[in-house]
Amino acid sequence: MPSADVDAITNGVSEFDVHDDEIDFTDIEQKYSVKFDEGLDDVIVVDGVPVITEARQQKLFETIQKRFKSHAGIDIELEGMHIPYGDNGDSKGYMFIEMASPEDAAQAIRLMDGYAFDKKHRFAVNRFTDIEKLANLSEEYVEPEEEEYQPKEHLRSWLADHAGRDQLVICRGDDVEIAWHNKSSDPQVAHSRQRWTETYVQWSPLGTFLITFHRQGIALWGGPSLERFMRFPHPGVRLVDFSPNEKYLVTWSHEPIQVPENAPVGPQHFGPEDEGNRIAVWEVRTGHLLRTFPVQQDEQPGQLKGFTWPYLKWSGDDKYCARLTPGQAISVYETPSMGLLDKKSIKVEGVVDFEWCPLSDKDKDAIAAYEESQAQGSSGGAAKGGAKKPKDNMLVFWQPEVQNQPARVTVMSVPTREILRSKNLFNVSDCKLHWHPQGDFLCVKVDRHTKTKKSMFCNLEIFRMREKDFPVEVIELKDPVTAFAWEPQGTHFAVISSNDPQLGAPAPGITIKTQLNFFHLHPKGDFRLLKLLDNKTCNTLFWSPRGRHIVVATMGSSQKFDLEFYDVDFSHEIRQGSVSQDPAEDVKLIGSGEHYGITDLEWDPSGRFVATSASVWRHSLENGYAIFDFKGQELQKHVQDRFKQILWRPRPRSLLSKDDQKRVRKNLREIGRTFEEEDAAEESNLALAHRELYERALDEWKAWRSRARKELAELRRELGRDEGQGEIELAKKLEEAATEEVEEWVEEVMEEREEVIGA
Repeated sequence: MPSADVDAITNGVSEFDVHDDEIDFTDIEQKYSVKFDEGLDDVIVVDGVPVITEARQQKLFETIQKRFKSHAGIDIELEGMHIPYGDNGDSKGYMFIEMASPEDAAQAIRLMDGYAFDKKHRFAVNRFTDIEKLANLSEEYVEPEEEEYQPKEHLRSWLADHAGRDQLVICRGDDVEIAWHNKSSDPQVAHSRQRWTETYVQWSPLGTFLITFHRQGIALWGGPSLERFMRFPHPGVRLVDFSPNEKYLVTWSHEPIQVPENAPVGPQHFGPEDEGNRIAVWEVRTGHLLRTFPVQQDEQPGQLKGFTWPYLKWSGDDKYCARLTPGQAISVYETPSMGLLDKKSIKVEGVVDFEWCPLSDKDKDAIAAYEESQAQGSSGGAAKGGAKKPKDNMLVFWQPEVQNQPARVTVMSVPTREILRSKNLFNVSDCKLHWHPQGDFLCVKVDRHTKTKKSMFCNLEIFRMREKDFPVEVIELKDPVTAFAWEPQGTHFAVISSNDPQLGAPAPGITIKTQLNFFHLHPKGDFRLLKLLDNKTCNTLFWSPRGRHIVVATMGSSQKFDLEFYDVDFSHEIRQGSVSQDPAEDVKLIGSGEHYGITDLEWDPSGRFVATSASVWRHSLENGYAIFDFKGQELQKHVQDRFKQILWRPRPRSLLSKDDQKRVRKNLREIGRTFEEEDAAEESNLALAHRELYERALDEWKAWRSRARKELAELRRELGRDEGQGEIELAKKLEEAATEEVEEWVEEVMEEREEVIGA
């Protein structure tokens, strides 16, 4: 090639004049960079490994292999472990492990990250692909934008209602309404939105938040304007459960968690270690994701799909939550770390179920006083009265009979794991654990069979949790028990039993005959039968949250929809605190009713009103809701198409001090008179409003009639007819028409006397 052509191509630059270090290849490297092999998702990097020499490599690998098997349940091959060494012959403190699958890698990250190998070494586990991404992060620090502070609304503003009214949420079709409940009139709508939720709504336990469900997750709403407080992204979420004090919530979705490649990263989002799981635990205040869990049955092929809800059960103070591995163990987790208590589960062979002991009002006051004392002490202030440390949490679990070992109920202290009480049970078919809402008693309902196993009966094993050594009282019932419920603020409990031969498998259209039993704590200290009511059809029990009153309902039947309202302390006001001479007479039926097609029943927080409903989710016959007072009088009834649900808004504990509450009870008559006057004024105003509405409608009708007459007169004049001609013709026609005369005789006997005159 001629030199002139070469110079034209190279612009006269000789190859000896160009140096590689003077050329910027950045744009070419970015354009033609090789994408990282996504096939390495099964490789993990474990940091925090002890520094060793090559001579100790085999022993370290075997130890790590055992730890992964015991702690995470993952088998790894020794050939899949690789550890790099430095020039001095020592390892670099990290290693690579090839897992059997990306799923095993995700499980290893979830369970082994943060694992304490020994006192000096704690593992940090990541995917190998994530390490490559982190290595390419920019070293230049970019300060994040500071978000402008947005003040939040008061989350308990509804408690300041001047009339002390409760709120309801009503779902009908696509509409969701939050309304104030009025005693003498229809609910007053405070908020109404269309398509606020995609499925249903739910209140948090203390009424602070309204939960709505969406395809991408759930949202919490609160404050006077019901603005959105927080979002929790969990696609396909179906169920939500809160901790008792609303600090944490648990969500479940039928869809396994999937994390896209470019998914956002942060404490509120799922990570690669969460893939495949279906249950998530969140912190309500921050929206942070604390932990995720797989559904146990999904990991065990051959078993029926499904699980019990709530998946996690919470202690009364929100410090612990626990889950059951049926037949094996109870796993207790500490909050907020969600780490396993003492790094191991409570092994209980054959365990079937467990329940936490609820906290009483006194227990909650003691916890609040202790926390306040600790806070003052840590801030340098004087501790308030040296508040005592609250007692430990307790849980109860039961194990079935296995070969020659009897069934057993055990009460355990947490976190010490000390066994406080246990009792053996024989000939057991099933057990149900029922804590008194104040934690004073524990009733274990034991379904027992005879030695021939041809018939069933029931024992109630009642543990007294406030007495030394937790003594147990046994009440034997000859018939199977279908329902049990404690009185929330008292010492009564109600039981529904049945000896109906159709009980096991009722035929369609057959209503089971039941007995209603009321028990009470006798002044001598034992529980005794208070009253037995036979030949009933009821199957559900609903105590008032304040105690004393109970609604007994027949639900799930196609023929019976009865509601019965009972007062178990009818003469309380008359006795004025004295002991009743005949306690059975205190149980009175004070009202009854019926709600056709009833599917749900719920008391309001005050214990004054009851809402019953018939949801379109169950059937399409006369859907709607009704409001009763505690005496069984129907106050309102609304039949609504596509009605779905109605829920009372819960209330937190009273904000009044103990002294204020005593003062209110002392002056209850005077305060009650004020409320009675307000109720009378409300009824008077309501009657006046109805009267005004009637008069307005009457005036409108009179005005219309006057206009119609004028228009008719003008039309007649236009047609050349006399104004009175039409009326005269109509009168003649009526006279000519055949008429029928009707006579009515009314005979009234004023007095009737019969005398017998002797002969």
